[in-house]
Amino acid sequence: MNRASAFIGVHRRLTNLRIFRSARHFEVAADEHRCPDSLTDRVIGAILEVSNTLGAGFLEKVYERALLRELGLRGIRATAQALFVISYKGQNIGEYYSDILVEDVLVVELKCVERLANEHMAQCLNYLRASGRSVCLLVNFQRPKAEWRRIVNGYQAVEAVETAPAPMPAS
Repeated sequence: MNRASAFIGVHRRLTNLRIFRSARHFEVAADEHRCPDSLTDRVIGAILEVSNTLGAGFLEKVYERALLRELGLRGIRATAQALFVISYKGQNIGEYYSDILVEDVLVVELKCVERLANEHMAQCLNYLRASGRSVCLLVNFQRPKAEWRRIVNGYQAVEAVETAPAPMPAS
């Protein structure tokens, strides 16, 4: 059986890049809701195209419609406001609507906020658990260039790699 290391990336366009190594491994073939990296890359390309075309300042619904259109133009199947039922001990207790569900595997959560917060990432993790999916793109269109984070369910960040070089010791 083929096992692969999982990586979680927190990416901020043109500011800095942090890469986290996961504490666990996963079975690639075992998860039918696993999102391939190539799909994530294609969706990020569409997100950046929408951001470059519209800029900042619109309401979330405008970006949702524009992203759906861009994904369609790229031949990527996407559904707006996909319904997921939340169960507790075998009983349905509520519903959640994802902003966009891409190819039935990738949850996309859109925001128009000054800055993404831990609460937004926690919300994405809850959405992933409720939907049974493993990857969510959290996107903020409030900035001049879209800010995005790839959230992976079940993996914890254990090591961060900083982008700024360490100061040289005095000799």
